[in-house]
Amino acid sequence: MDNPVVNTRHPFRKMHGLGNDFVIFDGRETLPALTPEQVRILADRRWGIGCDQLLVIEPSDKADIFMRIYNADGSESFACGDGARCVAGLIMDDRQADQASIETGAGILTCHRADGGVAVNMGPPSFDWKKIPLSEERDTENLGLEFGALKNPVALSVGNPHVVFFVKDCDAVDLAGLGPMIENYLLFPERINVGVAQVLDRKNLKLRVWERGAGLTLACGTGATAACAAGVKRGLLDNRADIHLPGGTLNIEWREDGDIVMTGAVATSFEGEVDILTLSGPETGPEGLTNPEGPS
Repeated sequence: MDNPVVNTRHPFRKMHGLGNDFVIFDGRETLPALTPEQVRILADRRWGIGCDQLLVIEPSDKADIFMRIYNADGSESFACGDGARCVAGLIMDDRQADQASIETGAGILTCHRADGGVAVNMGPPSFDWKKIPLSEERDTENLGLEFGALKNPVALSVGNPHVVFFVKDCDAVDLAGLGPMIENYLLFPERINVGVAQVLDRKNLKLRVWERGAGLTLACGTGATAACAAGVKRGLLDNRADIHLPGGTLNIEWREDGDIVMTGAVATSFEGEVDILTLSGPETGPEGLTNPEGPS
């Protein structure tokens, strides 16, 4: 008797929150453990599907689901605000519900439908240098670092680490050039997300973000959360503000109970299937250099 054919193709959904895009797999029943190389290929916009982060929905005994988060470089992260909105939207649609809970490596997020899309309670921000973490004790509200024109950021954690620089014109900052340097600076042992924020008025802030492991993105939910908290700490923003990113606007509210709620739109781009076990990226030579001709 012939051996049965094993189907190694897995359905996925491509979603985005204001252009911050995700490949989402439902791994509650079957999904092979993804290697960093497989994640990098899937996230690559030429060799794979293309995304800023890859998300896997897994079972949870603490919430409706567990959301595993991979950066485009194959590393794993513990928080993703835009991704949480997308996954919450999926779960609520599946269950025909108005609320959902998501377990992440950083804790449990409660989500609900709201005007403008999906709202996620991101929990309280932390300005404790050990929890961000930093490699040494510093005043996190005035970090004192300088990178060219970028000076004296605020450092904090909103489930993942961020530094926020306040500038006069965020579009004038060479974030593509400075982002990798700051992300990998020795003060940040787990690397860091980098935001450049321009205060328009007390209720509006313009923001660009360099995400660790992903680079420049059109939006960043945790980045917007961090920027609002940093602005409130500096006395520059009210506790509720619209954060204007290249891909659109998120509303952030730092409530009196200490939690921060992020609200924004989500959308599905397309659905498909991919054979994870036969993924093939660019070939590398004996020196580990990518073959510019690609696979034969």
